[in-house]
Amino acid sequence: MKIKEVIVVEGRDDTVAIQRAVNADTIETNGSAIGEAVIHRIQLAQVRRGVIILTDPDYPGERIRHIVSQRVPGCKHAFLPKNDAISKSGNDLGVENASPEAIRLALANVKQEFENPQEEITWQDLIDGGLIGGSQSRDRRERIGTVLKIGYANGKQLHKRLHVFQITKEEFSQALQQVLEEENND
Repeated sequence: MKIKEVIVVEGRDDTVAIQRAVNADTIETNGSAIGEAVIHRIQLAQVRRGVIILTDPDYPGERIRHIVSQRVPGCKHAFLPKNDAISKSGNDLGVENASPEAIRLALANVKQEFENPQEEITWQDLIDGGLIGGSQSRDRRERIGTVLKIGYANGKQLHKRLHVFQITKEEFSQALQQVLEEENND
């Protein structure tokens, strides 16, 4: 599987994992202190080939994703669920731990970022769906992020991602229904 876009990852081990899964070029940020030279390379890659951001499903990874997408508009995003990025020992979380199949699946479900998106899903929809303010909200957000392939997010981030990736009301409703059915079957 050849990927046209350049994939932005955090480090060398992530590049190795990506190259085990697909034929792709990467740019490594080397952590969240992203230098101007790295930002410039990502901007150039975006103009020439397009960019996919695939960072670890943790706070530093989300911080890097945010920094890059703010500085380089129009990026595409791929998300790995946490359970696909945990090391065998269970003490490390990152792209480097994901199987080639999990990486290919994340890249097959890339989401395009839209500028000035229309608000289709309201804050009230999130409250009504039990995604904000309830005892099960965190788990539901994690599961809906997995179903929609947009990764885990807190309430505010989820609301933003639903808009930025132009998730439709229908997609949201179907995903929420699936999450609630899974919850009832547990």
